[in-house]
Amino acid sequence: MTRTILVTGGGTGIGKAVAAKFAVSGDVVYITGRRKDVLVSTAAGLGSSVRPLVCDSTDPEQVTTALAELDGPIDVLVNNAGGNTDFDLPEPDGLAGVLARWRANLDANLISAVLTTTAAEDDLAPGGSVVHIGSIAADQGAGSYGAAKAGLASWNVDLAKRLGARKITANVVSPGYIRETEFFRDKLPAERAEQLVDATSTGRAGIPADIAETVYFLASAGARHITGQTFGVNGGAHPTR
Repeated sequence: MTRTILVTGGGTGIGKAVAAKFAVSGDVVYITGRRKDVLVSTAAGLGSSVRPLVCDSTDPEQVTTALAELDGPIDVLVNNAGGNTDFDLPEPDGLAGVLARWRANLDANLISAVLTTTAAEDDLAPGGSVVHIGSIAADQGAGSYGAAKAGLASWNVDLAKRLGARKITANVVSPGYIRETEFFRDKLPAERAEQLVDATSTGRAGIPADIAETVYFLASAGARHITGQTFGVNGGAHPTR
């Protein structure tokens, strides 16, 4: 049965890999993002079942407008939009600068998911899935970015309880170091990349497909009794029990 999938931040990296995985399986996939040219190019490359919607997920009006374009109920919502906004901002100058950096990361990584999920909640299909993309930074620390991702995981616990009555699951996939994305803006020193790989048990960096496969499983029939959880996909860089 064809499902309707919504992937925020679906134009590149992990979001693009997630969209590709669902599209190959025959689902209709809507991808959102702020850059129209990137979205259109990605959609064209992934096939006719992928549909681009320009949307800044931190803007309530744009979220509402984008969701109005979807046909029918949403079977799977993937909140992937975000990233460490510290890479794009100057060093803070006084408290006002600190506030700006914290708000930017909270908006991009937590508020975006809250707004999109809240706007889509009534349209989520019974028995469907919500999957958020978190980060190893929530456990290992990374300033406001790590705090935002930790907040996302905490909020997801409440969300899972609320959606459970409709048999909708809500989980977080928490990547470690993933290559082939725009996350580090091509600014990651080779030495640091080597350290991140060395921290894994598998001896390699992750790739977007690693995350896409986990997201796809959490939206599958085999994961209907899994909810309120955070799944680390980090090669053992942050083990749990």
